[in-house]
Amino acid sequence: MTKIIDTQMDQNALESQSRRRFIVDTSFLGGGLMLGIGSFASSTAIAGPMYNPNTTLDASSPEVNAWVNIKPDDTVVVRIVRSEMGQGTRTGLAQLVTEELECDWKKVITESPTPGQSVTRKRVWGEFSTGGSRGIRTSEDYVRRGAAAARIMLLQAAANEWNVPVSELTVNKGVISHKSGKKTTYGKVASAAAKLTPPDPKSITLKKPSEWKVAGKPLARLDTADKVNGTKVFGVDLQLPGMLCAAIKASPVFGGKVKAFDENKVKNLRGVKGVVKVGDNAVAVVADTFWRAKVALEALPIEWDEAGNGNVNQADIEKRLREGLDEEGDFWQRKEGDAVTAIKSSSKVVEAIYYTPYRSHANMEPMNCTVKFTPERVEAWVPTQNGEASHAALAEAAGLPLTQCEVYKLDPGTGLGRRGGTQEYVTQAVRIAKNFPGVPVKMMWSREEDMTHDYYHPIAMAKMRAGIDANGNMTGLHVKVSGQSINSTVAPMAIKNNKDVRQLQGFYEEVGDAQLGYKFPTLLTEYVMKNTHVPVGPWRGVNTNQNGMFMEIFMDECAKAAGKDPLAFRQAIMQNHPKHLAVLNAAAKRSNWGKPLPKGVHRGIAQFMGYGSYSACVAEVSVTDNIVKIHKMVFALDCGHVVNPYVVREQVEGSVVMALSAVFNPEITVENGRIKQTNFDSYPLLRLAQNPKVDTVLVPSMDFWGGVGEPTICVVGPAVINAISAALGKPLRNFPLIREGLSIA
Repeated sequence: MTKIIDTQMDQNALESQSRRRFIVDTSFLGGGLMLGIGSFASSTAIAGPMYNPNTTLDASSPEVNAWVNIKPDDTVVVRIVRSEMGQGTRTGLAQLVTEELECDWKKVITESPTPGQSVTRKRVWGEFSTGGSRGIRTSEDYVRRGAAAARIMLLQAAANEWNVPVSELTVNKGVISHKSGKKTTYGKVASAAAKLTPPDPKSITLKKPSEWKVAGKPLARLDTADKVNGTKVFGVDLQLPGMLCAAIKASPVFGGKVKAFDENKVKNLRGVKGVVKVGDNAVAVVADTFWRAKVALEALPIEWDEAGNGNVNQADIEKRLREGLDEEGDFWQRKEGDAVTAIKSSSKVVEAIYYTPYRSHANMEPMNCTVKFTPERVEAWVPTQNGEASHAALAEAAGLPLTQCEVYKLDPGTGLGRRGGTQEYVTQAVRIAKNFPGVPVKMMWSREEDMTHDYYHPIAMAKMRAGIDANGNMTGLHVKVSGQSINSTVAPMAIKNNKDVRQLQGFYEEVGDAQLGYKFPTLLTEYVMKNTHVPVGPWRGVNTNQNGMFMEIFMDECAKAAGKDPLAFRQAIMQNHPKHLAVLNAAAKRSNWGKPLPKGVHRGIAQFMGYGSYSACVAEVSVTDNIVKIHKMVFALDCGHVVNPYVVREQVEGSVVMALSAVFNPEITVENGRIKQTNFDSYPLLRLAQNPKVDTVLVPSMDFWGGVGEPTICVVGPAVINAISAALGKPLRNFPLIREGLSIA
């Protein structure tokens, strides 16, 4: 049975951010307990230069292990290695630790170990990667067990001090009580607890979600205050003593190389310290300020070898994709029955070809990295989604072992997949800094460099065919996707025998990450790999974005051909998928599906699964003179367990902004081998005034851990497009909708 949580909550329910100290105080008190799940190490001091508050670890307390530090003043320091990019991971993990530890949430702060420290201690903190909406769902178990182990040891320390059975003790908000009336606090027994033998993590019974007091509550995020008051240090803000700045320009054509450049034209300009060739495809100018480096770089004559890609245009790429739709797939991901024959023999055949474009991440903070290199040690300050990947890139480029390298993670000014597996910006920064040993060098991309050298959301087309019998039921579905492979760019080892299952994300049979929520009598899904010279990579929602569009827009076309209501048409083939059906029904109910709307307003519906969670959406729109007004969007989400309803709602709303920008605003295109869009004037994002009212209902089934940051983005577009199609009385198949002559109000 699912439980419905209404996230349209009173904002007064959110705990005041001013009551929480986020930045770690560098004046640490002695004593305390450090504890978690991992290798139970002996007491060790963690040393090294820590220039950013988020990377400062307290080494003053005796350490039992790595995750939780209890100070004598009852401050609880939670160590979190996942990156915080505004998605609320830091807050959610801190809530889970607080829950099992039974400490006072008002006294909780966080800090981040470094990848170098993790290597030194045999990866005690495990995976640093933050992507695929896995920040909480793949680390919740071991951080909770670490907190529970800390609670057990703290209680045992108090029991030993009072010479009473531990079973006679209770704890509430870090205050331990005995039935005799004796009381103490975590901070007072922390040093004694640190000397105890930790319990076996596997023996610990974790709290049931029904018992949660802190987890599951809509607490204010821990990463908000310093962003609002301006004290937050992002990579572009970082200042180090004696620091130089570098501006960089890579070949405007992907695959191209530097042929020649004349540094004599700029080397005597004010502030310029040097011109550096970076690898074989880029040139950087280093100066005492970034502006002087940028101005000198713009004046630097550079000749490029375009490697034969300078004559590639958008039409060539789209032609290549369309040709793929007439080819047999590189593999059949799912072949259930004979869909081709079943469709041909049906009373009606529905066919549609859809197109989705390249999209840029357009992160608010351009790519940057600061490096201080010496032959003996190299350090980097990196806004990254994956500290370990940055660490590896740093070591490789520096030519030093991991133990002589360190990465200080900075919270990125958005990531969206761009700062995860793709770490070329770290490599570039190291290559530049090698020319200035002992001097920190901050390399920063311009907005133009950032937008024209992205790892873009993959371009794709799909041919969808379905059969409808005389009773309006589907006889089969044939899906053929033609497009670029993300793995071919960022993880070629994941492609086996030319088969890249990742590109059919959302059409999977098994329950798990991205299951197809329908049961068809026959089904065939194919993928035809059509790569170009333009690199592609993960972009919030990755392949569920286009596959959700293809599937759910086509389902409306099939419903219309069958003469059935879009909701009822879906419900009839979802009985074998109860979680998919539950969110669909919840969204329909919340939106009053079937009840009349004001004249000129139309509804559209969509459901899909991605990142372990089930999503559905209903959109209400009107169209006047080809201008679309989105009045309201209703979402239903089942992510299994909900750690913070407030953060979940924020993530749903954020997915709306990103998805609608992709649906309506200009796309990324290629002209003469180059990316044509260079800044926000040619690649605008959605404005606040264009955002619709968003209503989110959570239907957690409480039996799994799903993601939150990415799942709902794939249902935004199809729900809106289906509503627009209902208003116009015609299908829409080319995106962004500017291709269909439509714009958003």
